[in-house]
Amino acid sequence: MFTGIVQAVGKIETVTPAGDDVKLHVNIGSLNMSDVQIGDSIAVNGVCLTAVTFSDKHFEAHVSKETLNCTVGLDSPREVNLEKALRLSDRLGGHLVSGHVDGVGQVVKFESIGDCWILVIRSPHSLSRYIAIKGSIAVDGVSLTVNTVDKDTFSMNLIPHTLEKTSLKHLGVGSRVNLEVDLIARYVERMTQWGNESEPA
Repeated sequence: MFTGIVQAVGKIETVTPAGDDVKLHVNIGSLNMSDVQIGDSIAVNGVCLTAVTFSDKHFEAHVSKETLNCTVGLDSPREVNLEKALRLSDRLGGHLVSGHVDGVGQVVKFESIGDCWILVIRSPHSLSRYIAIKGSIAVDGVSLTVNTVDKDTFSMNLIPHTLEKTSLKHLGVGSRVNLEVDLIARYVERMTQWGNESEPA
């Protein structure tokens, strides 16, 4: 589990084919790896990956074809948001994030308003029912609060600190982003469905 509070901006330096999969070599930037062990989870742009090797400056992760098919941003060198897995003693500054991307959205507006920026994203239609005003959503692994919802588009305000400390500053109209909806919304839907289902005879 993660919180959506980015701990460092790193960079995918190389992407090496491994059959149908790929292996990423990631520069960790300022991420502290002193408490990381082989096999630990690290969120890369909101995607939970397993560190198969690591050093003071880099780690490597194997990305399956399935993960590549349902995410964006893991197939070429670029800056990425990094977060180590949550410990039970950590502050939950954002919201509970699993690192299992639900879909890929597209930026339709990204512009400054005073000191802040407004970010408008179009989500896949299948995810729209989980996105609510004042609810939480992870965008490329960053926990953000939804301000408005209009059919399949939703907006958020980004403060200068968020832009400075994450890779979201590189977004533009047309950019594709990883989206993970709030876990609570999914469980509420399932419980509602379960309550409406008749028991087997």
